[in-house]
Amino acid sequence: MKIVPTVIAIFFVINVSASDLSERRVHIKKMEAKFSTASAERKASSEAVLHKNNVPINESLPYIEDESEALVRSKGEIAERAMALIVVAVKAEGLEQEIVDKLVEDYGLKNVLSPKEMEFISEKSPSYHDKTQFIWRYEAAWVLLWVLGYVDELSYPNAICNVTAAVATLHERTKEQFVADADLRSISEILDEADLIYRYHWAVVDARIKGQPAPSALDPSVVLERHYTLNWLIGYMGQEWDDISTDT
Repeated sequence: MKIVPTVIAIFFVINVSASDLSERRVHIKKMEAKFSTASAERKASSEAVLHKNNVPINESLPYIEDESEALVRSKGEIAERAMALIVVAVKAEGLEQEIVDKLVEDYGLKNVLSPKEMEFISEKSPSYHDKTQFIWRYEAAWVLLWVLGYVDELSYPNAICNVTAAVATLHERTKEQFVADADLRSISEILDEADLIYRYHWAVVDARIKGQPAPSALDPSVVLERHYTLNWLIGYMGQEWDDISTDT
């Protein structure tokens, strides 16, 4: 399976109300005011990686959550979310509806899929726009496969993930086996990646605002999906999957 090659950068459009925006501003202000030795060390480590890769650094970006603040999700919850993401992505890629419906049933995903995912799954002839959005969920699934120990590392975000390997990881297992075989990473490791992608994403957004290409060959869509998924993992602002913010 391959990502549609003509799709270069698809950003999810989320309708943000004034109250939501206000909440996010308040949260960011709190982040700017907080201090944590662990978060400070994590920020410094991330900036060293950015420097090594010649990615612009915004030293004024605040710290992210530390181990005492981040949400710790269960292996089962993360595994179910990964399964849901793979299924919506294979549908977006063109898998027959009958097979998609069987996957939802076999993996028990009816109550796992988010409202937007369920709407997409139920649509017999989704639009090209919707398909190009949901096909990028392979990248989100790849992050969760890393968290579950199925992927050794999250490489520099300049290229799409191994879609075939992502699908095979699930296809080779029942739901019970998929959960049982997983080896969940620590919240510290997850926070390391969350902090790093936050700073990568700032560089991508800053370049876009300036009308410039993403620095050092970063792939904007890969960066976005990783940031989105890692923010869900750490419980950023307590938001549900469909409403995750990727503030920079």
